[in-house]
Amino acid sequence: MLRLTSRSLLQASKSITNPSRTLATAASSSNVVNIVEVGPRDGLQNEKGSVIPPELKAELVDRLVQAGVTNVEAGSFVSPKWVPQMAGTAEVLKRKTTKPGVHYAVLVPNQRGLDDLLTLLSSESQSPPLTDEVSIFTAATDAFTRANLNCSITESLTRLTPVARTALDNGLRVRGYVSVVIACPYTGKVDYKRVREVAKELLEMGCYEVSLGDTVGQGTPFEVQEMIAEVSKDVPVSKLAGHFHDTFGTAVANVLAALDSGIRTIDSSVGGLGGCPYSPGATGNVATEDVLYALQNSPYTVAGTSNGTIDLSQMSDIGWWISEKLGRESVSRVGRAIRARRTREEQEKEKVRSKL
Repeated sequence: MLRLTSRSLLQASKSITNPSRTLATAASSSNVVNIVEVGPRDGLQNEKGSVIPPELKAELVDRLVQAGVTNVEAGSFVSPKWVPQMAGTAEVLKRKTTKPGVHYAVLVPNQRGLDDLLTLLSSESQSPPLTDEVSIFTAATDAFTRANLNCSITESLTRLTPVARTALDNGLRVRGYVSVVIACPYTGKVDYKRVREVAKELLEMGCYEVSLGDTVGQGTPFEVQEMIAEVSKDVPVSKLAGHFHDTFGTAVANVLAALDSGIRTIDSSVGGLGGCPYSPGATGNVATEDVLYALQNSPYTVAGTSNGTIDLSQMSDIGWWISEKLGRESVSRVGRAIRARRTREEQEKEKVRSKL
């Protein structure tokens, strides 16, 4: 059983309250956890079948924000040839309701993607803007970057540097992703020193935060803590986020391990949506509902705008709504339990009514 010790919480408090973290997504309080909802992008990008219409994705974004989410990935400016489900991201940004204080990040894999976004922003001048944040990504192994980006890690970082600079020059926040930080589907166990080096380079090119992704979903809590300890030798833990897929059923445990290591920003996906087109066998991201439930009655509180947090009941409803739109059931364990309880309660009420 993973223990949240007073010593580890004290260490986390010292690192997370670093005053240099002016743009980080996590709130200032050492035990406040920030959720980055990745369902509309990372969650939907690997869906098979017909392309999900922009109006449905925009409605998903709006529902998530209404439930209290303040950081949501709205889409990706990537070629539809490579990721068909991300077609229409510009339309998603225009259709959604843009609320002040909410960050609607979009992934830009290269300069072309950023240029397309900047063209959109210049043609749709409004306050607040359609988005104020971009995400850039690379990986911790050359095999994965070659499969995903058709280049080496070094080449990917070289390409991303001007992208980050241009985004910053245009007033956009930049968040970085490192994929396959625990295991790679092509080469196996990952060298955590390489994860540290890549995360450091992303930070130095201007990323306010670097999300460490267990893309394969193979990591264990002990591996997660070992990896974070190595990365934090060069990157303050207050600048790191955790991103865990649930392939082997350890995602929630890995979230707790990351929190115990001092991380205070967690990426998650409503309904457990997700997968990775370049990681064969990887299942969805850790479900937002499961994370919210796991942190109840804990030393942590989740930041959000629904009575100061993110509403678990609403998120469960959203997870079922979008899953059913996709023709299946929610894979969130908590979402399924909540629905089962509601069904049972309704059945009990119906029995009582039938006796009257």
